[in-house]
Formats: sequence, structure tokens, C-alpha cells
Amino acid sequence: MSAIKELKKHLRPGQVYRRGDLSQFSNAVDRHLHQLVKDGVLQKLAGGLYYCPKQTSFGKAPPDDQKLVRAFLKDEHFYITSPNAYNSLGVGASQLYNERFVYNHKRDGRYVLNGRHFYFIKRARFPKKSSVEFLLVDLINNLQFLAEDREKLRENVKKKALDMDKKKLMKMVSNYAGARTKNFFEGVLHGVGVSHAH
Repeated sequence: MSAIKELKKHLRPGQVYRRGDLSQFSNAVDRHLHQLVKDGVLQKLAGGLYYCPKQTSFGKAPPDDQKLVRAFLKDEHFYITSPNAYNSLGVGASQLYNERFVYNHKRDGRYVLNGRHFYFIKRARFPKKSSVEFLLVDLINNLQFLAEDREKLRENVKKKALDMDKKKLMKMVSNYAGARTKNFFEGVLHGVGVSHAH
């Protein structure tokens, strides 16, 4: 059992590991991982993805989204958001969603990691951190995913856009907006009727 002990020495509570990260510490990695999962030392999150649970006074804490996605993508470059973030904009969005969006350079598609739903969306560019301006642009980019009255949201976003720092907003539009979203904001901010070009 000393080989398993050796492997356990490298595990840190709260960390997410790929099978490949751990294979260097074990001569029979699959057998050892199976044993550690059985013993509750590790949790299997998805194919080849394991979590070393962190104990809190409320029981085992789930893995942090950032760590989960970093291990899954094998990459530092991503941005996690959720359509719930739009609810803070005051434009009438109020639905609650249980899916997170992950903008990244590598993967597209929906994945369930540790029982949580992630929608990976390949984007050439995304910000390091959120801002009201970015969220407004992002909402219009993702309008088709939202279970809301879309016309009403568009109207409210128009009003909000006119009250915001135009320069900051247009910078976000030019950096992160899709073609339809660009048309929308250019129409709003240049005082012309919004073009519905599709």
C-alpha cells in the first residue's frame, strides 16, 4: 500500500486533478485512483477528472468552478459567467439558470462536471473580469439563450445604454460583440433606429 500512500502525499484538499497529473506519482494509476475514490479520498468528477474534497464544518465543499474548469481545459485562459449575471443589470432580466457559460479558446459544447452544467463556448476574445458594459454586450450576444421577453429586454437595454459611458460601452462592443450585437448598439448609440440585420 506504500505506493498509494506516496500518491496521497501529493493530494491537496480543494484541488482538482487530471488523471495525467497523478500518473507521474503512481505505477498503477488507474488501480490507485479507483481505490482512492472507493475510500472517499478522491471524487471522480468526469472522465479523467478527480477532486480531493475539502472538509468544512458543513461537510465536503464542492470544487471551486475556476479550479474545475482549469483542470478540465488544461488551460488558464477562460472566463466563467452565468446568464444570472444579467439579472443585476436592471433591464428586466429575472430568470434563474443553472448553467454557467465558459468562454475559452479550446472547446465548444455542454458538459456536466461534478453535477454542474457548463456550456463551453469558443470565443476569440473575452475579458479577464466582468463589468456592467461587458454584461450588457454579452446579454445581447446571448439573447437567443434567454427565457425572457426578448423584445422587452432589447428596449430596456437601449434605455440603459443611453445612460452609460458611451466610450466604455463602445469599446466593449468593438472588442466582444457579434455582428448582430454590433448593429444593435451602433444603432442605439448613434441615435438611429436599430438595424435588424441578421
